[in-house]
Amino acid sequence: MAQYDRVQEREIALDGQGLKIGIVRARFNHTITEGLLAACVDTLVKLGVAEPDIRIVNVAGALEIPVVLMHMADSEQFDALIAIACVIRGETYHFEVVSNESNAGITRVQLDTGIPVGNAVLTLENEDQAVVRMDEKGVDVARVAVEMAQLLKSL
Repeated sequence: MAQYDRVQEREIALDGQGLKIGIVRARFNHTITEGLLAACVDTLVKLGVAEPDIRIVNVAGALEIPVVLMHMADSEQFDALIAIACVIRGETYHFEVVSNESNAGITRVQLDTGIPVGNAVLTLENEDQAVVRMDEKGVDVARVAVEMAQLLKSL
């Protein structure tokens, strides 16, 4: 007998058919955010999300993402949202402010609206770290968005 045989457990299929996904992508560090976006959209399509059901909105930087996510969530047009940005440490305290505040805002959107938000805001020391992580994180965030949308629909 397995440890959880008598416990109800949900298994969520990574099936994006019929889901509507909104993506907010920061233009700052464009090469990295474009790589994240390409991997994300490719994965969403592979998971069954129809291309016309994916909406991409571009903003200047990571701090602008939460307000656009909130507006998209309030529209009730999306099953899940995705935040894409790349914040690279510089010589000033600005890195901490942008990293902390953008991520806090993204979390707040989820909790205030009940719409899941996949977070692909990379916060890194340098561009080399970003290049190494962008493809994998783009794939991961797409999978998270589909999984969370399906999970919340099933509850």
